Parts: sequence; structure tokens; C-alpha cells
Amino acid sequence: MMHTYLAIFCFALTVFGYYCTKSLHGRFKKVWLIPLVSVPVLVVAVLLLAGISYQDYIQESHWLIWMLGPATVAFAIPVYENKRLIKHHWLSISIGVIVAVVTALLSTILLSKGLHLSELLQKSLAVRSITTPFAVVASKAIGGQPDLTAIFVVMTGIVGIVVGESMLSLFRVRSRHGKGAGLGACAHGSGTAIAYGIHSKAGTIASLIMLFSGVATVLISPVIALMV
Repeated sequence: MMHTYLAIFCFALTVFGYYCTKSLHGRFKKVWLIPLVSVPVLVVAVLLLAGISYQDYIQESHWLIWMLGPATVAFAIPVYENKRLIKHHWLSISIGVIVAVVTALLSTILLSKGLHLSELLQKSLAVRSITTPFAVVASKAIGGQPDLTAIFVVMTGIVGIVVGESMLSLFRVRSRHGKGAGLGACAHGSGTAIAYGIHSKAGTIASLIMLFSGVATVLISPVIALMV
């Protein structure tokens, strides 16, 4: 019976935290109220106060992670709905994906080697710049730790949404497509959400860049494994 109550509590805590912070962010538009930023803090605080270990929490909430599979398949929807956009802007989208993937991989691998991080950390960090479903698959393929990679993905997304719009303003990027490409490339899912807040066109480009960058990274994972 206690096991059942714990499972219900972990589920309710995660879902309540998400919808509550999402509602607050929609009203007040504060970066720290974005679910990706605030929900982990809320969950960790409650687990510490309640004396629930991470192992117990993840065991009762593992099916939420399982839903990453269907979420990955659902990425096909924006591709289908935006066939015309892809056809008209295939060159710029392709260049954006190539630049995003190469820059993210080289900067991460070179920095982690320069800091003399362990091999496991280097492999787990290498694919941090793509959205979680793809990052977990790529991390497994190159010998990384998927749990660590997921944490690094979240951290990358948080940094991207905190500084992304400021960097776009600094470099005077005014194009909606340009803003979407930048946010989708540097902050994947979180950046895409911010891009949709700017304009639907920016959000669409962000989702496409995020999707194709993830696919490209997974496809070249054997090459990444040789680099780290």
C-alpha cells in the first residue's frame, strides 16, 4: 500500500509542478518560472523534505521517461505540417543544422578534453546540445551515461533560454527565422518554446532545426564515438 501511495505522490508532484509553473510563467513571463527551470528545484526540495531518495522517485516516475519514445515519434508531425516551408528554405535549414551540430560537438569535445574530464563525462557531455530523446539514444551509442546526458541537456536548455534572447539582441538578429534557428539550435525544446512565444514562424523554424540536429547527431554517433 505504501508503494502505491509513493507512486501516486511522485506522479502528482511532477505533474502538479509542471502545470502550476507553466501557468505562472504564462502570466508573469519570468525566466525562472519556466517549468524546465523551476520544476526540478521544486521536486528536489520536496523530496529532501519528505525524505524520499532519488532512486525511489525515479523508480515510481520511470514511465514518464518512457514517454520520450512516443514524443520522439511525434517530432514527425511538424515535419509533415511544414513540408512547404522545408522545400522553400531547405538550404538555409541545412546550413543551420550543420553549423549547429558541428559547433556544439567541437566546442563541447574540445572543452571537455581541455579540462581533462573523465572519459565517461566526455561521452555524456558530447551530445548535450540536442533534445533529450535524441541525446539519450546518441549517448548510449557512444558509450555515455544517459542519465548524466539528460542532466547536461537540461542545463544546456536552461542556459540557452536565459541568455538566448539577449545574445540575439546583442548580435541584432531581427529575422523571425533567424531567431527561431538560434533558439532551436542552442536551447532545443526550451528554446523552441521561447521561439513560439516570439512568433509562430520563429517557433516552426526552431522545431525543425531542433529535430534535424537531433537526427543528424544520432546518425553520426559512430563518428562522435571516435572523437571522444
